[in-house]
Order: sequence, then structure tokens, then C-alpha cells
Amino acid sequence: MNFLRIPGSAIALFLLLVSGSAMADNKAVVQTFYDFLSNPASDDAAGAFKESTAESWISLGDYSGSNKSREQFIGQVSGFFAKLIPDLNWEVQEMIQDANKVVVRGRASGTPNGPLFGVDGKGKSFDILTIDIHTIEDGKIVSSYHVEDWAGALQQLSGK
Repeated sequence: MNFLRIPGSAIALFLLLVSGSAMADNKAVVQTFYDFLSNPASDDAAGAFKESTAESWISLGDYSGSNKSREQFIGQVSGFFAKLIPDLNWEVQEMIQDANKVVVRGRASGTPNGPLFGVDGKGKSFDILTIDIHTIEDGKIVSSYHVEDWAGALQQLSGK
């Protein structure tokens, strides 16, 4: 009977290693999202983001029903953010994975070179908390729920 335990243990160890590798890969896939946000003008970062997301990927920032597609999101980051906040930095502070979900606590900072949502910070910077929940299927991000403290950013920029 002891001879059956060895193959069973080997299979269990193999499955553990494979699932651990998949989890690490999911985190690496999600990291491309933040690399793009921190390098909004980079075609390479935009390309890596596109490769890491499903063609049908959606960005869900609220419950209004006006979600962004992958192409709309790339346009917003490469256009709006790249021009307005060229020093945008989106730092991953913590990444937690559970099955096919990756939750990220992040920190976004930057110095807008013009009005952000109507507030002209006149050279001031912001530093805000962000929370994202990414769903991964077949090695690609299929959706990203996100919350950013833009009200806090506007408060910091207005000096109130």
C-alpha cells in the first residue's frame, strides 16, 4: 500500500506547482495593466496591455452602464492621460489572487499640466488610493472593476 502513496503525493505536488505557476502568471498578466497606466505614451506598454486583455475586455468604473471597451480605454490612457498627466505613476502596493480574480490596491500620482475634471491645480500634484478587481480567463484579463479617489485628487489639486 505504501507504493501507492508516492505516486499520489507526486501528483498532488505537481498539481500544486502547476496551480501556483498559473497564479503567478495571472499576477504578471495584471501587472501589464499598471505598466501601461504608468507609461501612458508608450506604444510598447499599450501593446503589452492589448496582448494581456481579451478582445471583449471591459472596464467597469461605475454602474451607469457606460463601460469602456479595450480600444476606448487604450485611447483614453494613450490620449487623455498621456497628454494631461505625462508623469502619471500607478504603483501596485498589494496584489491578492483568489482563483481567477486578482485584486489590486494601488496608488496613482501625478502632476496635471492643465485642468483635471475642471480643476486647475497650477502645478500641484495628487496622490490617491485605487482598488481594482480583475477577472482572468484563459490567461487574459476579461474585465476590470475599478475605483479611484478622483474626488481626493481634485481636493489636493484645489488646495482645499
